[in-house]
Amino acid sequence: MSLKTAVVLVVEDSPLILMNAVDLVTNAGFEGIGATSADEAIAILEVRTDISLVFTDVEMPGTIDGLKLAHYIRNRWPPIHLIVASARTIQEESQLPTGSRFFSKPYDNGTIVKEITRMLAATDADGARNKT
Repeated sequence: MSLKTAVVLVVEDSPLILMNAVDLVTNAGFEGIGATSADEAIAILEVRTDISLVFTDVEMPGTIDGLKLAHYIRNRWPPIHLIVASARTIQEESQLPTGSRFFSKPYDNGTIVKEITRMLAATDADGARNKT
C-alpha cells in the first residue's frame, strides 16, 4: 500500500461534518469514503478489504456508538488504524482500543491530516497488512 492509495473511512452522523471530514481526507491525498453510522461502517468494512484507517465520531445513532465501533474494528480487523473524535471528552484514554488516537472536537484539520499520514506511513514502512 502506498499513502496515495490509502483508503480512509470516515464515520459521522452529522452530514455537514461528514462531508467536511471526507473532503479533508481527500484533499490530503487519500481516498475518503463516508458512513453515517457504525452499522453502515461495519457493512462497508465487510465488503471493502482496502480500508486502512477509520476516523470515527463517538456519539452516533444506531446499535453501537463510535467507541464500541473502534473496539469492534480492533477485534475484527486489527490492522486498521483508528482515530476517534468527540465533542465530549471520554473518561479515560484507556477506554480506547490499543493503538488508537483520540481528538476532541472541534479538532484541528492539520493535526488530523498529520496523524492520518503518520499512522499510514507506519503501515507503509511495515509493508502491506492483511485484513481478515
